[in-house]
Amino acid sequence: MNILIVGSGAREHAIAKALHQSKSIKTLYCFGTHINPGIAELTADYICGDITNTHQVLDAAQSWAIQLAIIGPEAPLEKGLVDALEQKNIPCVGPKQRLAQIETSKAFTRQLFQTYNIPGSPKFKYFTGLDGVESFLLQLGEGQYVIKADGLMGGKGVKVAGDHLHSIDEAVAFCTSLSEQGHSFIIEEKLIGQEFSLLCFTDGTTLVPMPLVQDHKRAYEQDKGPNTGGMGSYSDANHLLPFISKDDHGAANQINKAVLDALKHSCGAPFKGILYSSFIATQSGVYVIEYNARFGDPEALNVLPLFVGDFVAVCKAIADGTLAQQPISFKPLATVCKYAVPLGYPDKPIKDIPISIDNVVNKNSLYFGSISEHDGCLYGQGSRAIAAVGIAETISEAENQAEAEISRIQGQLFHRKDIGTKALIDHRVSMMNDLRQEQLVE
Repeated sequence: MNILIVGSGAREHAIAKALHQSKSIKTLYCFGTHINPGIAELTADYICGDITNTHQVLDAAQSWAIQLAIIGPEAPLEKGLVDALEQKNIPCVGPKQRLAQIETSKAFTRQLFQTYNIPGSPKFKYFTGLDGVESFLLQLGEGQYVIKADGLMGGKGVKVAGDHLHSIDEAVAFCTSLSEQGHSFIIEEKLIGQEFSLLCFTDGTTLVPMPLVQDHKRAYEQDKGPNTGGMGSYSDANHLLPFISKDDHGAANQINKAVLDALKHSCGAPFKGILYSSFIATQSGVYVIEYNARFGDPEALNVLPLFVGDFVAVCKAIADGTLAQQPISFKPLATVCKYAVPLGYPDKPIKDIPISIDNVVNKNSLYFGSISEHDGCLYGQGSRAIAAVGIAETISEAENQAEAEISRIQGQLFHRKDIGTKALIDHRVSMMNDLRQEQLVE
Protein backbone atom coordinates (compact mmCIF):
# COMPACT_ATOMS: atom_id res chain seq x y z
CA MET A 1 0.00 0.00 0.00
CA ASN A 2 1.31 3.45 -0.94
CA ILE A 3 0.60 5.88 1.92
CA LEU A 4 0.88 9.67 1.79
CA ILE A 5 1.64 11.78 4.87
CA VAL A 6 0.78 15.47 4.44
CA GLY A 7 2.82 17.73 6.73
CA SER A 8 6.39 17.88 7.96
CA GLY A 9 6.37 18.61 11.70
CA ALA A 10 7.02 16.47 14.78
CA ARG A 11 3.38 15.31 14.69
CA GLU A 12 3.93 13.92 11.18
CA HIS A 13 7.24 12.39 12.32
CA ALA A 14 5.28 10.54 15.02
CA ILE A 15 2.70 9.42 12.44
CA ALA A 16 5.49 8.21 10.13
CA LYS A 17 7.10 6.24 12.97
CA ALA A 18 3.79 4.58 13.87
CA LEU A 19 3.12 3.65 10.22
CA HIS A 20 6.68 2.40 9.76
CA GLN A 21 6.33 0.03 12.73
CA SER A 22 3.23 -1.59 11.23
CA LYS A 23 3.63 -5.13 9.91
CA SER A 24 1.48 -4.26 6.89
CA ILE A 25 3.29 -4.04 3.56
CA LYS A 26 3.49 -0.34 2.76
CA THR A 27 5.59 2.39 1.18
CA LEU A 28 5.49 5.85 2.75
CA TYR A 29 5.58 9.19 0.94
CA CYS A 30 5.50 12.74 2.29
CA PHE A 31 4.34 16.10 0.97
CA GLY A 32 5.49 18.80 3.39
CA THR A 33 6.56 22.39 3.78
CA HIS A 34 10.21 21.44 4.36
CA ILE A 35 12.35 18.31 4.41
CA ASN A 36 12.09 16.87 7.91
CA PRO A 37 15.14 14.56 8.24
CA GLY A 38 13.29 12.21 10.60
CA ILE A 39 10.42 11.72 8.15
CA ALA A 40 12.74 11.58 5.12
CA GLU A 41 14.53 8.61 6.68
CA LEU A 42 11.25 6.64 6.69
CA THR A 43 9.85 7.62 3.29
CA ALA A 44 10.52 6.50 -0.28
CA ASP A 45 10.01 9.98 -1.72
CA TYR A 46 9.43 13.47 -0.36
CA ILE A 47 8.19 16.64 -2.05
CA CYS A 48 8.23 20.16 -0.59
CA GLY A 49 5.51 22.59 -1.56
CA ASP A 50 2.39 24.39 -0.41
CA ILE A 51 0.41 21.85 1.62
CA THR A 52 -2.70 24.05 1.29
CA ASN A 53 -2.51 23.92 -2.51
CA THR A 54 -4.82 21.00 -3.26
CA HIS A 55 -3.63 20.78 -6.88
CA GLN A 56 0.03 20.40 -5.87
CA VAL A 57 -0.73 17.71 -3.29
CA LEU A 58 -3.12 15.89 -5.62
CA ASP A 59 -0.56 15.85 -8.44
CA ALA A 60 2.02 14.32 -6.11
CA ALA A 61 -0.46 11.77 -4.75
CA GLN A 62 -1.40 10.64 -8.25
CA SER A 63 2.23 10.44 -9.38
CA TRP A 64 2.95 8.17 -6.41
CA ALA A 65 -0.22 6.09 -6.96
CA ILE A 66 -1.27 6.82 -3.36
CA GLN A 67 -3.87 4.45 -1.90
CA LEU A 68 -4.33 6.17 1.49
CA ALA A 69 -3.60 9.74 2.63
CA ILE A 70 -3.14 10.92 6.23
CA ILE A 71 -3.50 14.66 6.74
CA GLY A 72 -1.40 16.01 9.63
CA PRO A 73 -2.07 19.77 10.00
CA GLU A 74 -5.34 21.68 10.01
CA ALA A 75 -4.68 24.18 7.19
CA PRO A 76 -5.04 21.63 4.33
CA LEU A 77 -8.32 20.42 5.86
CA GLU A 78 -9.64 23.98 5.81
CA LYS A 79 -8.78 24.21 2.10
CA GLY A 80 -10.67 21.01 1.24
CA LEU A 81 -7.73 18.71 0.55
CA VAL A 82 -9.68 15.63 1.65
CA ASP A 83 -12.53 16.54 -0.71
CA ALA A 84 -10.06 16.84 -3.61
CA LEU A 85 -8.28 13.56 -2.84
CA GLU A 86 -11.48 11.59 -2.34
CA GLN A 87 -12.87 12.90 -5.63
CA LYS A 88 -9.94 11.03 -7.21
CA ASN A 89 -10.75 7.90 -5.17
CA ILE A 90 -7.89 8.36 -2.69
CA PRO A 91 -9.24 7.48 0.81
CA CYS A 92 -8.18 9.81 3.63
CA VAL A 93 -7.65 9.92 7.37
CA GLY A 94 -9.02 13.41 7.88
CA PRO A 95 -12.43 15.06 7.52
CA LYS A 96 -13.88 16.85 4.53
CA GLN A 97 -13.92 20.64 4.47
CA ARG A 98 -17.44 21.04 5.89
CA LEU A 99 -16.73 18.66 8.75
CA ALA A 100 -13.36 20.28 9.47
CA GLN A 101 -15.28 23.39 10.52
CA ILE A 102 -15.37 21.80 13.98
CA GLU A 103 -11.82 23.22 14.15
CA THR A 104 -11.68 25.92 11.50
CA SER A 105 -14.73 27.85 12.74
CA LYS A 106 -15.30 28.42 16.44
CA ALA A 107 -18.71 29.86 15.61
CA PHE A 108 -19.67 26.65 13.80
CA THR A 109 -18.70 24.59 16.86
CA ARG A 110 -20.56 26.69 19.42
CA GLN A 111 -23.65 26.89 17.20
CA LEU A 112 -23.51 23.10 16.67
CA PHE A 113 -23.66 22.65 20.45
CA GLN A 114 -26.54 25.09 20.66
CA THR A 115 -28.53 23.55 17.80
CA TYR A 116 -28.21 19.97 19.03
CA ASN A 117 -28.45 20.75 22.78
CA ILE A 118 -25.04 19.23 23.51
CA PRO A 119 -23.84 19.86 27.09
CA GLY A 120 -20.45 21.39 27.88
CA SER A 121 -20.62 24.73 26.10
CA PRO A 122 -19.97 27.94 28.07
CA LYS A 123 -22.09 31.07 27.72
CA PHE A 124 -21.09 32.80 24.47
CA LYS A 125 -22.04 35.27 21.75
CA TYR A 126 -20.93 35.47 18.14
CA PHE A 127 -20.03 38.87 16.68
CA THR A 128 -19.48 40.07 13.12
CA GLY A 129 -18.83 43.64 14.28
CA LEU A 130 -18.61 45.74 17.43
CA ASP A 131 -22.33 46.16 18.11
CA GLY A 132 -23.11 44.77 21.55
CA VAL A 133 -19.49 43.85 22.37
CA GLU A 134 -19.02 46.11 25.38
CA SER A 135 -22.41 45.28 26.89
CA PHE A 136 -21.75 41.52 26.67
CA LEU A 137 -18.29 41.93 28.21
CA LEU A 138 -19.87 43.85 31.08
CA GLN A 139 -22.56 41.19 31.40
CA LEU A 140 -19.90 38.48 31.81
CA GLY A 141 -18.00 40.67 34.25
CA GLU A 142 -14.50 42.13 34.55
CA GLY A 143 -11.92 39.37 34.14
CA GLN A 144 -14.55 36.76 33.23
CA TYR A 145 -14.27 36.55 29.44
CA VAL A 146 -12.31 34.98 26.59
CA ILE A 147 -12.22 36.42 23.06
CA LYS A 148 -11.66 34.04 20.14
CA ALA A 149 -11.24 35.00 16.50
CA ASP A 150 -13.28 32.82 14.17
CA GLY A 151 -11.04 30.83 11.83
CA LEU A 152 -7.44 29.61 11.90
CA MET A 153 -5.11 32.23 13.39
CA GLY A 154 -1.91 30.28 14.02
CA GLY A 155 -2.48 30.23 17.77
CA LYS A 156 -2.72 34.05 17.98
CA GLY A 157 -6.47 34.52 17.79
CA VAL A 158 -7.38 33.88 21.43
CA LYS A 159 -6.96 36.28 24.35
CA VAL A 160 -7.99 35.57 27.92
CA ALA A 161 -8.99 38.10 30.56
CA GLY A 162 -6.38 38.32 33.29
CA ASP A 163 -3.70 36.69 31.16
CA HIS A 164 -3.70 38.85 28.03
CA LEU A 165 -6.45 41.42 28.60
CA HIS A 166 -6.54 43.48 31.79
CA SER A 167 -9.57 45.71 31.31
CA ILE A 168 -12.80 46.03 29.35
CA ASP A 169 -11.09 48.77 27.30
CA GLU A 170 -8.28 46.38 26.30
CA ALA A 171 -10.86 43.72 25.40
CA VAL A 172 -12.81 46.16 23.20
CA ALA A 173 -9.55 47.25 21.56
CA PHE A 174 -8.71 43.61 20.70
CA CYS A 175 -12.19 43.08 19.27
CA THR A 176 -11.76 46.28 17.25
CA SER A 177 -8.46 45.04 15.80
CA LEU A 178 -10.06 41.71 14.83
CA SER A 179 -12.98 43.50 13.21
CA GLU A 180 -10.67 45.83 11.30
CA GLN A 181 -8.81 42.77 9.96
CA GLY A 182 -12.11 41.37 8.70
CA HIS A 183 -12.47 38.67 11.37
CA SER A 184 -15.69 37.73 13.11
CA PHE A 185 -15.21 36.52 16.67
CA ILE A 186 -16.74 34.90 19.72
CA ILE A 187 -16.79 36.19 23.27
CA GLU A 188 -17.43 33.53 25.90
CA GLU A 189 -17.26 33.15 29.65
CA LYS A 190 -13.87 32.33 31.16
CA LEU A 191 -13.71 28.86 32.67
CA ILE A 192 -11.60 28.04 35.74
CA GLY A 193 -10.14 24.56 36.14
CA GLN A 194 -7.69 22.16 34.54
CA GLU A 195 -7.52 21.52 30.81
CA PHE A 196 -7.06 18.12 29.20
CA SER A 197 -6.94 16.77 25.66
CA LEU A 198 -8.94 13.75 24.54
CA LEU A 199 -8.07 12.43 21.08
CA CYS A 200 -10.18 9.76 19.39
CA PHE A 201 -9.92 7.61 16.28
CA THR A 202 -13.21 7.68 14.42
CA ASP A 203 -14.72 6.51 11.15
CA GLY A 204 -17.81 8.64 11.75
CA THR A 205 -19.66 5.94 13.68
CA THR A 206 -17.17 4.20 15.98
CA LEU A 207 -15.23 6.37 18.43
CA VAL A 208 -12.05 4.97 20.05
CA PRO A 209 -10.53 7.21 22.75
CA MET A 210 -6.80 7.52 23.31
CA PRO A 211 -5.07 8.24 26.65
CA LEU A 212 -5.76 11.68 28.12
CA VAL A 213 -2.99 14.27 27.72
CA GLN A 214 -2.30 17.67 29.24
CA ASP A 215 -0.53 20.18 26.99
CA HIS A 216 1.38 23.29 28.11
CA LYS A 217 0.89 26.29 25.82
CA ARG A 218 2.81 28.97 27.72
CA ALA A 219 6.44 29.48 26.69
CA TYR A 220 7.97 29.70 30.15
CA GLU A 221 7.94 27.75 33.37
CA GLN A 222 5.05 28.13 35.84
CA ASP A 223 2.79 28.77 32.82
CA LYS A 224 4.15 32.24 32.15
CA GLY A 225 4.87 34.07 28.93
CA PRO A 226 3.18 34.08 25.52
CA ASN A 227 1.16 31.22 24.07
CA THR A 228 2.94 28.78 21.77
CA GLY A 229 2.02 25.76 19.68
CA GLY A 230 2.73 23.69 22.80
CA MET A 231 5.94 23.38 24.82
CA GLY A 232 5.28 19.82 25.95
CA SER A 233 2.75 17.46 27.45
CA TYR A 234 2.28 14.37 29.58
CA SER A 235 -0.02 11.38 30.04
CA ASP A 236 -0.46 8.92 32.90
CA ALA A 237 -0.17 5.14 32.97
CA ASN A 238 -3.88 4.67 33.76
CA HIS A 239 -4.76 6.80 30.69
CA LEU A 240 -6.48 9.40 32.89
CA LEU A 241 -4.67 12.33 34.53
CA PRO A 242 -3.93 12.78 38.25
CA PHE A 243 -6.58 15.52 38.58
CA ILE A 244 -9.21 14.04 36.22
CA SER A 245 -11.82 11.64 37.58
CA LYS A 246 -13.50 8.75 35.81
CA ASP A 247 -16.69 10.82 35.87
CA ASP A 248 -14.90 13.67 34.08
CA HIS A 249 -13.62 11.22 31.49
CA GLY A 250 -17.06 9.70 31.05
CA ALA A 251 -18.67 13.11 30.58
CA ALA A 252 -16.07 14.03 27.95
CA ASN A 253 -16.69 10.79 26.06
CA GLN A 254 -20.44 11.39 26.05
CA ILE A 255 -19.94 14.91 24.69
CA ASN A 256 -17.70 13.55 21.93
CA LYS A 257 -20.31 10.97 20.91
CA ALA A 258 -22.99 13.66 20.73
CA VAL A 259 -20.68 15.87 18.64
CA LEU A 260 -19.90 13.03 16.24
CA ASP A 261 -23.62 12.36 15.69
CA ALA A 262 -24.35 16.08 15.31
CA LEU A 263 -21.61 16.48 12.71
CA LYS A 264 -22.97 13.62 10.62
CA HIS A 265 -26.52 15.00 10.83
CA SER A 266 -25.49 18.62 10.21
CA CYS A 267 -23.01 17.99 7.37
CA GLY A 268 -24.61 14.94 5.79
CA ALA A 269 -21.38 12.93 5.92
CA PRO A 270 -19.34 11.04 8.55
CA PHE A 271 -16.34 12.64 10.24
CA LYS A 272 -13.39 10.35 9.44
CA GLY A 273 -10.05 10.89 11.11
CA ILE A 274 -8.95 12.15 14.50
CA LEU A 275 -11.48 14.01 16.64
CA TYR A 276 -9.40 15.99 19.12
CA SER A 277 -11.31 17.69 21.91
CA SER A 278 -9.86 20.16 24.36
CA PHE A 279 -11.81 20.04 27.63
CA ILE A 280 -11.60 21.77 30.97
CA ALA A 281 -12.65 20.19 34.26
CA THR A 282 -14.27 22.89 36.40
CA GLN A 283 -16.06 23.22 39.71
CA SER A 284 -19.36 22.57 37.96
CA GLY A 285 -18.33 19.84 35.54
CA VAL A 286 -16.61 19.33 32.18
CA TYR A 287 -16.76 22.01 29.48
CA VAL A 288 -15.46 22.20 25.93
CA ILE A 289 -12.76 24.73 25.13
CA GLU A 290 -12.39 23.84 21.46
CA TYR A 291 -12.22 21.01 18.94
CA ASN A 292 -9.50 20.10 16.46
CA ALA A 293 -9.90 17.91 13.41
CA ARG A 294 -6.50 16.17 13.46
CA PHE A 295 -3.78 14.86 15.78
CA GLY A 296 -2.47 17.42 18.25
CA ASP A 297 1.15 18.45 18.36
CA PRO A 298 2.56 17.57 20.91
CA GLU A 299 -0.26 15.18 21.97
CA ALA A 300 0.43 12.79 19.08
CA LEU A 301 3.93 12.32 20.50
CA ASN A 302 2.41 11.06 23.78
CA VAL A 303 -0.25 8.71 22.45
CA LEU A 304 1.23 7.16 19.28
CA PRO A 305 4.28 5.59 20.99
CA LEU A 306 1.82 3.80 23.32
CA PHE A 307 -0.37 2.49 20.48
CA VAL A 308 -0.72 -1.30 20.31
CA GLY A 309 -1.93 -2.77 17.03
CA ASP A 310 -1.42 -2.31 13.31
CA PHE A 311 -1.51 1.44 12.70
CA VAL A 312 -1.76 1.05 8.93
CA ALA A 313 -4.78 -1.23 9.35
CA VAL A 314 -6.41 1.23 11.76
CA CYS A 315 -5.90 4.15 9.36
CA LYS A 316 -7.34 2.10 6.51
CA ALA A 317 -10.33 1.14 8.70
CA ILE A 318 -10.98 4.82 9.53
CA ALA A 319 -11.16 5.61 5.81
CA ASP A 320 -13.20 2.47 5.01
CA GLY A 321 -15.68 2.89 7.86
CA THR A 322 -14.72 -0.42 9.48
CA LEU A 323 -13.02 0.84 12.66
CA ALA A 324 -15.22 -1.30 14.93
CA GLN A 325 -13.48 -4.40 13.55
CA GLN A 326 -10.00 -3.23 14.57
CA PRO A 327 -8.37 -4.25 17.88
CA ILE A 328 -6.90 -1.10 19.43
CA SER A 329 -5.22 -0.64 22.78
CA PHE A 330 -2.52 1.45 24.42
CA LYS A 331 0.35 0.39 26.69
CA PRO A 332 -0.31 1.11 30.39
CA LEU A 333 2.63 3.51 30.62
CA ALA A 334 3.14 7.20 31.34
CA THR A 335 4.72 9.66 28.90
CA VAL A 336 6.32 13.09 29.11
CA CYS A 337 7.13 15.18 26.05
CA LYS A 338 9.36 18.28 26.14
CA TYR A 339 10.14 20.57 23.21
CA ALA A 340 13.46 22.30 22.58
CA VAL A 341 12.76 25.64 20.89
CA PRO A 342 15.05 28.43 19.59
CA LEU A 343 15.92 31.39 21.80
CA GLY A 344 13.37 34.15 21.31
CA TYR A 345 10.54 31.72 20.51
CA PRO A 346 7.66 32.34 19.90
CA ASP A 347 7.73 36.10 19.20
CA LYS A 348 11.27 36.67 17.84
CA PRO A 349 12.91 33.27 17.35
CA ILE A 350 16.43 33.06 16.01
CA LYS A 351 16.71 31.01 12.81
CA ASP A 352 19.22 28.80 11.00
CA ILE A 353 20.87 27.80 14.25
CA PRO A 354 23.14 24.71 14.34
CA ILE A 355 21.78 21.94 16.56
CA SER A 356 23.61 18.81 17.71
CA ILE A 357 22.01 15.61 19.00
CA ASP A 358 25.34 13.76 19.24
CA ASN A 359 25.12 13.48 23.04
CA VAL A 360 21.55 12.12 23.06
CA VAL A 361 21.59 8.53 24.33
CA ASN A 362 18.20 7.32 23.04
CA LYS A 363 17.78 8.99 19.66
CA ASN A 364 14.57 7.00 19.10
CA SER A 365 12.99 9.22 21.79
CA LEU A 366 13.40 12.27 19.52
CA TYR A 367 10.85 13.77 17.15
CA PHE A 368 11.99 16.39 14.65
CA GLY A 369 9.87 19.48 14.05
CA SER A 370 11.04 22.78 12.54
CA ILE A 371 14.44 21.51 11.60
CA SER A 372 16.44 20.91 8.42
CA GLU A 373 19.58 19.00 7.53
CA HIS A 374 22.50 20.18 5.38
CA ASP A 375 25.73 18.23 4.87
CA GLY A 376 24.91 15.98 7.81
CA CYS A 377 24.26 18.88 10.21
CA LEU A 378 20.92 19.90 11.75
CA TYR A 379 19.62 23.49 11.74
CA GLY A 380 16.66 25.00 13.58
CA GLN A 381 14.23 26.89 11.35
CA GLY A 382 12.65 29.20 13.92
CA SER A 383 9.81 27.21 15.49
CA ARG A 384 9.63 24.18 17.78
CA ALA A 385 12.75 22.24 16.79
CA ILE A 386 12.97 18.86 18.51
CA ALA A 387 10.88 17.02 21.08
CA ALA A 388 12.11 14.34 23.47
CA VAL A 389 9.61 11.82 24.85
CA GLY A 390 10.12 9.75 27.98
CA ILE A 391 8.06 6.58 28.48
CA ALA A 392 7.95 4.77 31.83
CA GLU A 393 5.69 3.28 34.49
CA THR A 394 5.21 6.63 36.23
CA ILE A 395 5.06 10.26 35.10
CA SER A 396 8.04 11.04 37.33
CA GLU A 397 10.22 8.39 35.67
CA ALA A 398 9.09 9.48 32.20
CA GLU A 399 9.90 13.10 33.11
CA ASN A 400 13.41 12.13 34.21
CA GLN A 401 13.99 10.42 30.85
CA ALA A 402 12.64 13.32 28.79
CA GLU A 403 14.58 15.92 30.79
CA ALA A 404 17.81 13.96 30.50
CA GLU A 405 17.56 13.65 26.72
CA ILE A 406 16.30 17.17 25.96
CA SER A 407 19.16 18.55 28.07
CA ARG A 408 21.68 16.69 25.92
CA ILE A 409 20.60 18.55 22.76
CA GLN A 410 23.09 21.32 22.02
CA GLY A 411 22.29 24.65 20.41
CA GLN A 412 20.77 28.08 21.10
CA LEU A 413 17.64 26.47 22.51
CA PHE A 414 15.52 26.40 25.63
CA HIS A 415 12.85 24.12 27.04
CA ARG A 416 10.43 24.03 29.96
CA LYS A 417 12.03 22.00 32.72
CA ASP A 418 8.84 21.94 34.80
CA ILE A 419 6.62 19.88 32.46
CA GLY A 420 5.76 16.55 34.06
CA THR A 421 7.46 17.35 37.37
CA LYS A 422 5.93 16.41 40.70
CA ALA A 423 5.68 20.07 41.77
CA LEU A 424 3.72 21.06 38.67
CA ILE A 425 1.34 18.11 38.88
CA ASP A 426 0.82 18.49 42.63
CA HIS A 427 -0.17 22.11 42.03
CA ARG A 428 -2.81 21.03 39.49
CA VAL A 429 -4.15 18.29 41.77
CA SER A 430 -4.37 20.76 44.67
CA MET A 431 -6.21 23.30 42.51
CA MET A 432 -8.82 20.77 41.40
CA ASN A 433 -9.25 19.43 44.93
CA ASP A 434 -9.89 22.99 46.17
CA LEU A 435 -12.44 23.64 43.40
CA ARG A 436 -14.30 20.41 44.12
CA GLN A 437 -14.25 21.11 47.85
CA GLU A 438 -15.75 24.57 47.21
CA GLN A 439 -18.50 22.91 45.18
CA LEU A 440 -19.29 20.53 48.09
CA VAL A 441 -19.40 23.46 50.53
CA GLU A 442 -21.77 25.39 48.27
